[in-house]
Amino acid sequence: MVEKKDNLSTKRVHPGVKEMGKSLAEGKCSRREFLRTTTLLGISATTAYSLASAILGKDILPDLISTAHAGQKKGGVLKFGMEVQELTDPATFPSGKQSVITRHIVEYLVETGPDNITRPSLAESWEASDDLKTWVFHLRKGVKWSNGDDFIADDVVFNFTRWLDPKTGSSNQGMFGAMMEETGEKDEKGNPIKRMIKNAVEKVDEHTVRLNLSTPVLSIPENLYNYPAAIVHRDFEKEGGDFSKNPVGTGPYTLSEIKVGELAVLKKRKAPYWGGEVYLDEIRFIDLGTDAGAYLAAIASKQVDGLYNLDLTTLAAAKSVPGLKVVSVPTAQTGAIRMKVTEKPFDDIRVRKAVQKCCNTKRMLDIAYQGLGIEAEHHHVASIHPEYFKLPPVKQDIAGAKKLLAEAGYPNGIELSCTVGNAFGVWEQDSVAVLKEDAAKAGINIKMNVMPTAKYWDVWDKVPFSLTTWNHRPLGTMVLGLAYRTGMPWNESNYANPAFDAALSDAESSFDVEERRGKMAKVEKILQDDAVLVQPFFLSVFTAVSEKVVGFEMDPGYYYHFHKVSLA
Repeated sequence: MVEKKDNLSTKRVHPGVKEMGKSLAEGKCSRREFLRTTTLLGISATTAYSLASAILGKDILPDLISTAHAGQKKGGVLKFGMEVQELTDPATFPSGKQSVITRHIVEYLVETGPDNITRPSLAESWEASDDLKTWVFHLRKGVKWSNGDDFIADDVVFNFTRWLDPKTGSSNQGMFGAMMEETGEKDEKGNPIKRMIKNAVEKVDEHTVRLNLSTPVLSIPENLYNYPAAIVHRDFEKEGGDFSKNPVGTGPYTLSEIKVGELAVLKKRKAPYWGGEVYLDEIRFIDLGTDAGAYLAAIASKQVDGLYNLDLTTLAAAKSVPGLKVVSVPTAQTGAIRMKVTEKPFDDIRVRKAVQKCCNTKRMLDIAYQGLGIEAEHHHVASIHPEYFKLPPVKQDIAGAKKLLAEAGYPNGIELSCTVGNAFGVWEQDSVAVLKEDAAKAGINIKMNVMPTAKYWDVWDKVPFSLTTWNHRPLGTMVLGLAYRTGMPWNESNYANPAFDAALSDAESSFDVEERRGKMAKVEKILQDDAVLVQPFFLSVFTAVSEKVVGFEMDPGYYYHFHKVSLA
């Protein structure tokens, strides 16, 4: 699929594009920030690159973009090593691994690439009102569902309505809070129950949808590529609400077979694909369990052609395997050692602060992850996020931790239990082990409860104290909305702070780079001061693919696309 260049003489251009151009010319924003923001405002990536070139007086070329490679072969079976989990409901997937499979069957309105630029997909274009409170998406015509139905606006309206129904339990609520309102009632945790605002999503015509927000949000297009935001058929619930049993999609592949814990098989659809040529006849996802060594052995022996990720414990060995490409990328993926603020003893901020003061971020990064990452500041926003504002680090202070514990009524120390699932590797366990060692000096005795990964995901949002690995998101505001906004399904700490919610919504509304960073300083500081989590570092992530795999791109959030992948 080739993205068209905009005709700026006839297309309505958001005034923010002009402001971003001025910021780029004056050196107030980076090229990447200019490209990212102008494409969010509805300018095509092709046009955005042309504008950047004109402003800077030199050619600006795309860093990464999935395109066909000359001479790519058609046919073949790609074998990909990855855990195969249940695929019941894309709107409630707890793991990005599930969406790696379904992304080839059900698709998104937009696609945010590894270069952090958002491009059209099922929506061929969009525009925002000057105040960023109204968004109009123009849907691609001629797209067919695999059951023969046309893709129309009713499909999009159905999905938004379903996502924003609290009964669905979709994490997308955290992405689209500006389309929800409080009902006046509270849930069992005391948090306000919300519902979708009337007319928050409107069908304009068969191929046009309008979103009406209560507050301005710049990141609406990016939010639509959150992995549970895949567009399912409008009759998804009528047909049983189980995707694995009725995998109707608009993508180039169909689900031929799935055995949870063993394999999933995708086969190329016979009908022409709206997005152009795809090369592979079949994609096989092969589950080898949770042993990192098993995945390395499989790719070294050519049982599989690529891996979802490469564990740190097998990184050195993988680099020595002939015919193997090891790929890495810095990310905002992180291990959040969070505390449930509504449960004792973590309902006392002094206890939370004491635990946080025991953390030595550099020591944890060096020991648990071989230094292959970036130190964090306990607020979940990474330096690679465009809106990041650097705060002074929270330095380790054992004496201060002891003092806070005594003030909280624990002069002789405290016993805690931290649950770990090693969902993304033993570095999770190693991180808690370093914290355990340092915390003991302050009288905080942490017992580590290491669980099998599958069991961990049954309790990750229920236990009082645990480490959860959060995947990379292109924006800090996205992960903050998912993980810490009041009452959201993935708010595992039960954190509820109206001042934080308001500050986050304010930060989401701005496209001016410097203004947004200034607003994010307040957001980050509130979360850091409330000591909701101990966050030691952000990870660089790794994977390995066979040299015979052509067109593969490493995605920082593991949002893999094999549409333009082929086998040599």
